[in-house]
Amino acid sequence: QVQLVESGGGLVQPGGSLRLSCAASGFTFSSGAVNWYRQAPGKERELVAGITRAGGFTNYADSVKGRFTISRDNAKNTGYLQMNSLKPEDTAVYYCNINTLSDNYWGQGTQVTVSS
Repeated sequence: QVQLVESGGGLVQPGGSLRLSCAASGFTFSSGAVNWYRQAPGKERELVAGITRAGGFTNYADSVKGRFTISRDNAKNTGYLQMNSLKPEDTAVYYCNINTLSDNYWGQGTQVTVSS
């Protein structure tokens, strides 16, 4: 059974940090690129960051460049999103996505709220 379980979300003050995790099971984690998306209320889901299967290449939305870092540990079947210097506009539900050649998996989402 395929599962993607996100964790690490929560309430943080502006300027603070959070680290999201995405634990995968039920398939070969290293066979897929890891992506993090987010969706704020009333807005479309947007791609925040992505990392290739072996971790050699990463990409980021312009809005998070220099603040967020995506990584993965294939030995632990886990992807990460380190979020620093958080802003209120980063408030959203964050989703982990694993995209292999044949399948596309999604986590249930974790809420990130940036507020004072």
